[in-house]
Amino acid sequence: MELHNNNLLIERVKSGDVNAFDQLFNTYSQKLYAFALRYLKSEADAEEVVQELFLYIWKNRKDLRKDTKLQSYFFTIAYNLIKKHFRKRGYHQQFLDSCDSEAENIDTASYESVEYKSVLEQIDRVITNLPPRRREIFIKSRKEGMNSNEIAVELGLSRGTVDNQISEALKYIRAQLKSEHLSILLFFELFLF
Repeated sequence: MELHNNNLLIERVKSGDVNAFDQLFNTYSQKLYAFALRYLKSEADAEEVVQELFLYIWKNRKDLRKDTKLQSYFFTIAYNLIKKHFRKRGYHQQFLDSCDSEAENIDTASYESVEYKSVLEQIDRVITNLPPRRREIFIKSRKEGMNSNEIAVELGLSRGTVDNQISEALKYIRAQLKSEHLSILLFFELFLF
């Protein structure tokens, strides 16, 4: 039933239903704010990340797919916006350091317990083994936050080709991570799928 409601909500948002969009905002904004605040250490910056995220969702609402796992999708975007924020200000290393110290203090049962720096390094190693074009498409999608249409236009490909390449990359990465630590698989499912 939850999947059905999720699909209906996505369809309503795609059609421009402001009430459905408000429902998304009310459901996820506080979690996303807390997530951003943990790393940015600034209420104003965390609010900016949440606003930028929901502005992005609204502008790109027509590209939402019915089968989107909203929480994973939103936290992936938030994560990329936080990285962008640190890169912009030259604090990328500070972000990585804060991830290390935070990983020791967080409830291990939650998605926040992942030791982000080492997990990212391990996933990046797997990603480097993808064929060059597939790797480029995957990085644009999952790390740069571009949607399939944007990637297709930039690379001169069809959206179907882009979606297929992303799907193949995800299958490969999941297969490679099966032997890895549980936290890596959890991170992968929450942030990259």
